[in-house]
Amino acid sequence: MVLLTGARRIGKTTIMYQMIESLLAQGAAANRIVYISFDHPLLKLCRFDIILDVYRQNIYPDDDVYYFFDEIQYAADWDAWLKTLYDTNLQCRAVATGSASPVLAGKASESGVGRWSVLAIPTLSFYEYCGLLGVEVPELPSDLKPSGLPMLSPQEQTMSFQRLSPLMRYFNRYLTVGGFPELALSKDEYFAQRIMRDDVVDKVLKRDIPALYNIRSITDLEKIFLYLCYNSSNLINMEAISQELAGVTRPTVERYIQYLASANLIYISNPIDLGGKKILKSQPKIYIADAAIRNAVIMQEDLLTNATEMGIMAETAVYKHVRAHYDRQTAHVGYYRKGSKDGKIDVVVEYFNTRIVIEVKYREHYSLGEKAPIVSQADNATHAWLITKRDDDFGPLVFKPVVYRIPAYAFLYVLGYAEHNGNKG
Repeated sequence: MVLLTGARRIGKTTIMYQMIESLLAQGAAANRIVYISFDHPLLKLCRFDIILDVYRQNIYPDDDVYYFFDEIQYAADWDAWLKTLYDTNLQCRAVATGSASPVLAGKASESGVGRWSVLAIPTLSFYEYCGLLGVEVPELPSDLKPSGLPMLSPQEQTMSFQRLSPLMRYFNRYLTVGGFPELALSKDEYFAQRIMRDDVVDKVLKRDIPALYNIRSITDLEKIFLYLCYNSSNLINMEAISQELAGVTRPTVERYIQYLASANLIYISNPIDLGGKKILKSQPKIYIADAAIRNAVIMQEDLLTNATEMGIMAETAVYKHVRAHYDRQTAHVGYYRKGSKDGKIDVVVEYFNTRIVIEVKYREHYSLGEKAPIVSQADNATHAWLITKRDDDFGPLVFKPVVYRIPAYAFLYVLGYAEHNGNKG
């Protein structure tokens, strides 16, 4: 049994349809496959077991069934019924989807230990986006991954980045429309953004979260989310948000931010200590889960010419890719900050004996001194990456060769390319 979680319109239902199509192509009898959408207004009125009894009594009575449960969080006591299904139907297989990750994961950990797995489905990676559009795949070694680039000879590095350079023209659009398949394929981006705003954002804020958590003020939830959209990739001070949004208490702000994360609208990045000293005050960084969500909300027209906005979107994309890459591993993905006036490292990954530090400098020109955190901490890291903008800004940092410069589009594409070829970590 597998639970798929992720934002609305990310493709969870399509994944199930594709699995059903594959089963039929393999010769599975159609009456052994049942698809149930608990988001349907009529099925919301029915008990889980009664729906299954109707199927068994009228269509197929045996145990060797393939069950597909869509938006299962709307079914009452779904976790208990899945447990019963698992324990009493030894030949069945089940896939379920849901848009509220912690709700699903929490109940799965309570009654589903050893029975099912929870898989998070992120929005499309840049590699997947290019594949969906039918972009010609560069000729690269099948075992190539980002950590392998610094190991190549200077000539091989130059050749690899030359082969990757045609992808740069697709990267700006990826940053603006994000990784939702519908937006990626749409020829009318304004219409697609309206769908994104109405179906992904409004339904989650006004229906899904209130129904799951019984919140009192939808207006306060909307205010907090709008505030986070304008401050994506920044450190968030809960007290400051409470004061700016008059009438919203700090506990409410903290609670609603957790709800937004559970609905896959935002990522919360917490600080990681790299210097052996205790972090006295923990301020999280908030990332909107995908550029398409943020852009559909703020509707800013000068995105491609606004260097600040492009930097925010690039850093958000890097964080999303890295977090998704290490999702199935026991890794901690956060950020590092030495002091309130010192610089920070945008993304830090720690797992087992590995430490990866990543700084995003997505601009035409930038300055980086020897006291910059990414430089001073590089010797203590397994890998240190400086994510750049220009396609010719790659290779070891001159005064600190252990820090490797790589254009954002190349880093994200090669990361997805490695995943596609089974090279994780």
